Amino acid sequence: MDFYTSDYLVERDEDRCIRCGACVRQCANEVHSVDPDTGAICADESKCVNCQRCVSICPTRALRIRSNPNEYRSNANWTMEAIKEVSRQADSGGMLLSAMGSPKPYPIYCDHMLLNASQVTNPSIDPLREPMETRTYLGSKPVRIEMGAGDTLRTKLPPLVELNTPIMFSAMSFGSISLNAQKSMAMAAKELNIFFNTGEGGLHKDLYEYADNAIVQVASGRFGVHKEYLQRGRIIEIKIGQGAKPGIGGHLPGEKVDEEVSATRMIPVGSDAISPAPHHDIYSIEDLRQLIYSLKEVTGYTKPVSVKIAAVHNAASIASGIARAGADIIVLDGFRGGSGATPTRIRDNVGIPVELALAAVDQRLREESIRTQVSLVAAGSIRNAADVVKAIALGADAVYIASAPLIAMGCHMCRTCYTGKCNWGIATQRPDLTKRLNPEIMVERLVNLVKAWDHEIQEMLGGMGINAIESLRGNRLMLRGIGLTDRELNVLGILHAGE
Repeated sequence: MDFYTSDYLVERDEDRCIRCGACVRQCANEVHSVDPDTGAICADESKCVNCQRCVSICPTRALRIRSNPNEYRSNANWTMEAIKEVSRQADSGGMLLSAMGSPKPYPIYCDHMLLNASQVTNPSIDPLREPMETRTYLGSKPVRIEMGAGDTLRTKLPPLVELNTPIMFSAMSFGSISLNAQKSMAMAAKELNIFFNTGEGGLHKDLYEYADNAIVQVASGRFGVHKEYLQRGRIIEIKIGQGAKPGIGGHLPGEKVDEEVSATRMIPVGSDAISPAPHHDIYSIEDLRQLIYSLKEVTGYTKPVSVKIAAVHNAASIASGIARAGADIIVLDGFRGGSGATPTRIRDNVGIPVELALAAVDQRLREESIRTQVSLVAAGSIRNAADVVKAIALGADAVYIASAPLIAMGCHMCRTCYTGKCNWGIATQRPDLTKRLNPEIMVERLVNLVKAWDHEIQEMLGGMGINAIESLRGNRLMLRGIGLTDRELNVLGILHAGE
């Protein structure tokens, strides 16, 4: 029983509608249907998630979806959202699920930081006419190197990986997203010389040819983890936590586990893939160290090992322990990070913004003189090139992006990924839906996105009088805060605008 009206209204211009039925065929949520008696096309608005597929596909632009303007008695404490959530739980008896990051109006610290710019005494650089370096390397770097006779390198370097630009596609597993979506990112990563992350779903055999640009993840469920999987990836990532649900395990519903997902994850068809909250072999930094070196041993010490944690209040001390445990890369995932399905209460109330955690971790590692031992990767709602630059100035070596590439492939942020009915062929395993996403087309859009961001990064670097991304890393003098408290400025380690 539902006591409340639908969230959206589906409006059809009857003068424009030609009854072609495209909206009926295209809507996986079965909002649109044909009345068998009259032939009229009707809409069940209670099923609409506002994915905009029908609006985009309508040949005569006869459809419009908008928020339901119906108003209930106002209440600053019991908002309509809070009331509807109680009603939904009374109906289902279960936890509320959400997707694609928190929409709550918490401060977005990147939007409260401005970049410095060069003027006379430190002139700017024109990236169109002068060399500009956005290439970076991830992995542990020696504090000093020793040269031998004939300019030979005597110091044995740890394994490093090269990125043409400091941007990577974040962890999105096969199962949570379609193979076509994952393949699009794999193909784009290869063309761009960056990396895509398999997530905790293993590496599908069709993606083996892109393995040189793959980060393979080892999560608590160990889905799809075997010797060949580890040896094929360029980086191995131990997932301890993620920003969307710190301290919480993963859950892929059995409806999404078809034969291909089953074979890749090494689980039965139709069974729920449930990752426990903790790794049951990691209960201390010493346990983590053992796993890190086990992974290095099985791959002959040829691949960097990364550890991914959620951004939490004590991230700095945790990161220090991870660095000392032998990790080559540490990933910090902020609370705005997206996910296919996460408990709503966890999404909106657990974790901290990545900007605060990143600044704290970078400062702690510098104070302990171990910053060069690890690279830092920032994740959790990196939305544009300016966010990338600000993250690097706060201390990151590179960033992960996830929602941005999904939007580039057609995602409209309807936040119902967990239903498996993604009309854009992204967060689904239904063959009739996955075929809507063409990797050959999407790879071009993803390459365009990253190249555009890279160009903007170069422009911003030039404006700061910096000609290499490495010179910006941790250079918080290039940032100024605006509209922040003294405490926030102190944690970020930046000055206020005007200082």
